[in-house]
Amino acid sequence: MHLTKLDKAVMQFDRALQTLIPKAATAARPSPARLHEEAPLEPSERKHSIGLMRINHTGEVCAQALYAGQATTAKLDTVRTEMEHAANEEIDHLVWCEERLLELGSQPSILNPLFYGASYCIGAGAGLISDKLSLGFVAATEDQVCLHLDQHMSALPAQDQRSRAVLEQMHIDEAKHKKMALDSGGYEFPQPVMNIMTLVSKLMTHSTYRI
Repeated sequence: MHLTKLDKAVMQFDRALQTLIPKAATAARPSPARLHEEAPLEPSERKHSIGLMRINHTGEVCAQALYAGQATTAKLDTVRTEMEHAANEEIDHLVWCEERLLELGSQPSILNPLFYGASYCIGAGAGLISDKLSLGFVAATEDQVCLHLDQHMSALPAQDQRSRAVLEQMHIDEAKHKKMALDSGGYEFPQPVMNIMTLVSKLMTHSTYRI
């Protein structure tokens, strides 16, 4: 089926709404958290788990926007299809993190619309330059996400197995997305670029941990 520019714009607007409106998106897979019972947490532990899960939720908001922007401007149909498939898997992560935040008595970051808009522009810009750069940006982003997930799994309260189970499955999926991007011809960014991306990601993590 041939989609017009208007069709694509409507689809992207719908994806943005599903990403940013609480409980609007639906996961294709059940949350890994279901395999564990809720454990009692001290107030300080609960606050820390909330902060970490809020960061991860915002990370998934950024991923949705990044993939949406790249799919919009991708030049090859195969690349566009891979971006859309990865974005669909990321919806599961988005929903799982949101569900966990609600279970912990909190909510997503109010900064999410800002991060969504910025990430969409970055993704679309990378896609306009080349598919190779676009795929390389995916690989680099997923590499950063995996590092954050490793840190968060170590930092979570030991008894918060529900949050940990979510992050473990996310790590598996994100590593797969990184491999997909590189195997599809993605450009492997040099270390100085990765260092800049790390600094930018710190801005997101420090702000969304609290807000």
